[in-house]
Amino acid sequence: MKAPRFLYVRVASLVEALEVLAEYGDEASVLAGGQSLMPTLNMRLSSPKVLVDINRIDDLKGISLDGNMVRVGALSRHADVMTSPIVVEHLPLIAQAYPFVAHAAVRNRGTFGGSVALADPASEMPACVLALNATLVLDSKAGGRRNVAASDYFKGLYETERRDDELLIEARIPIKAAGEVSAFGELSRRHGDFALAGVAMHGTVANGVITGLRPVYFGSEDRPVLGVATAAAVEGKGATEETFAAVNVALGNDLDPLSNFHADAATRLQLARVLTKRALTSMVNGGGVV
Repeated sequence: MKAPRFLYVRVASLVEALEVLAEYGDEASVLAGGQSLMPTLNMRLSSPKVLVDINRIDDLKGISLDGNMVRVGALSRHADVMTSPIVVEHLPLIAQAYPFVAHAAVRNRGTFGGSVALADPASEMPACVLALNATLVLDSKAGGRRNVAASDYFKGLYETERRDDELLIEARIPIKAAGEVSAFGELSRRHGDFALAGVAMHGTVANGVITGLRPVYFGSEDRPVLGVATAAAVEGKGATEETFAAVNVALGNDLDPLSNFHADAATRLQLARVLTKRALTSMVNGGGVV
């Protein structure tokens, strides 16, 4: 199939982009990396009146340190974020997750902001920004710039806090503090496929005891889910069989997985339990990919 007819507008500045979004609202789609948008256009799953190409807005690119925050521009390519020394040193969870993001060709073109803005429930970056308690910066002509906590951003299946006239311009993510550890894992049919179940986990570990845990589950529901009950079950404990038993119960309260032809709800819940045990064990041993 071929894409439906649309007006193509290539903007050169953020101001120009926001003007176009203000004019067309929900009739506009933003083209960044295009790794999700172009297939949906060609399959006619989306039919915008205007396509707004933002690729020439240099202000939306780049990764930098700003005090105790890392700024990741929305137009930063996945490959650039993945190999950034700043990300590797200060945001190890994101560095751990990136090898699981699709394949090299997609990472070379796709963007960090595009992944977060789309909010695919099986994507890794939305889960990571939620686990790291990031702030997402939105901008519009009418309302100006506003900061939205990642915990308030994801609303449902491809639904977010972003309004039709707004553009996600950057993420501001707290750097890893002393004693903080991350662990990441996902299970899929083939490496690079969307996850059947995944976990992005961040917290503090001291003498084998875990506190302040933020476990985020993805691939199982219509959005990334922060495991509040799971965190409470782990608080002040180590990676012991007693903790794992409490976590298995807590996950039943945190998650209500979806069933589809890839996996049913019971399978996804069991996968989440397996990944959680692996991740907690990894965290008390320094963290990493599980």
